[in-house]
Amino acid sequence: MSADNVKSGHELNEAVAALLIDLPIKAAGFIVTIYGDVIEPRGGTVWIGNLIETCRSVGITETLLRTAVSRLVNAGRLVGERAGRRSYYRLADAAQTEFAKAAALLYGPEPTVKWQFVLINGPAPDEIMQGLERDGFARLSPRMAVGTHPAPPLPDRVIIFDAQLMTENAAFKEFAEGSWDLQRFAAAYNEFISRFGAFSQRIESASSLPPFDCLIARLLLVHQYRLIMLREPHLPRSALPANWPGEDARRLFADLYLKLSKKADGYVGRHFVDEAGKLQEATPASQRRLDHLKSR
Repeated sequence: MSADNVKSGHELNEAVAALLIDLPIKAAGFIVTIYGDVIEPRGGTVWIGNLIETCRSVGITETLLRTAVSRLVNAGRLVGERAGRRSYYRLADAAQTEFAKAAALLYGPEPTVKWQFVLINGPAPDEIMQGLERDGFARLSPRMAVGTHPAPPLPDRVIIFDAQLMTENAAFKEFAEGSWDLQRFAAAYNEFISRFGAFSQRIESASSLPPFDCLIARLLLVHQYRLIMLREPHLPRSALPANWPGEDARRLFADLYLKLSKKADGYVGRHFVDEAGKLQEATPASQRRLDHLKSR
C-alpha cells in the first residue's frame, strides 16, 4: 500500500474532537510531537503514510504535511529514505540530542535547577538572544541572559558562566517576576488544565475510546504540554507566584498520559511501520517513560 491509499481518516470520538476546538496546530510542530512521543523510543523511523493518517485526523492535510516534512529535512532534523514505493523518514543524528533533552523534561523527574549566565560577544546578538529566550532564558541586557538549566548549543563567541544562588528572599522573587513573563506561562498552564481536565473527567477511563482516538488524544496532550514545558523557565518554587499551576498541570499530564497509553501504544504496534516492519508496541525506552510518570 502506497502513501496515496492510506486510510481516508478516522471519525474521532466526540470527546477527542472537542480537544481540537480553538486549538491551532502547526504541521511541523505536530510532526515533531509524533516523533518525540511515538517514533523516537521505537527506533526513530516511520513510514510517511502513518504520518499522513495521524496528521489528517487533527486537520493537517497531506499537502501541508509533505511541505512540513520537507522543511524538517532541509533543517537537518529528518532524513528521508525510500524502500520500493514507500518513503520513510528517520530522525537525523543531530536531532537525537534535542529529542532526548525534551523527553527528559516531559517524562522524567522534575528538572534540577542549574543557574547559568550567558554573555554574547560580537555583532548582532539579537538572534542568539531570541533563541535563548525560546529556551526559557531571561534577557537581562542586549548581551546577557540568565537561565535555570544548561544553555543550548551556542556559537564560540558566547561565554557561559555557571552560577549558584546564595539567597532566596523577597528580592529573588521580585527578580524572577521582573525577568520572566510568569503570568503568560501561568495562563498557558491554566488553559491546559481546563482543556485536558475537562477531557479527563469526560472519559473517566480510556475504556470508552477506540485505540486510534487514544493515540490522537495522547499526541494532543503531549503537544500542548510540550509547548509550555520547553519554554517556561522552571524556576525554584521560592521564586514562583502563589497558586502557580505548573504542578497541577504536571500531575494532570502524567495521569492522562498513563490512562491513554495502553490503547495508544497498542495501535502503534499494530499499524505503524518502518522499513523492517511493524514498530514495537513497547520498548525499554517507552516503558521507562511510563515508569517515570507513575512515580510522580
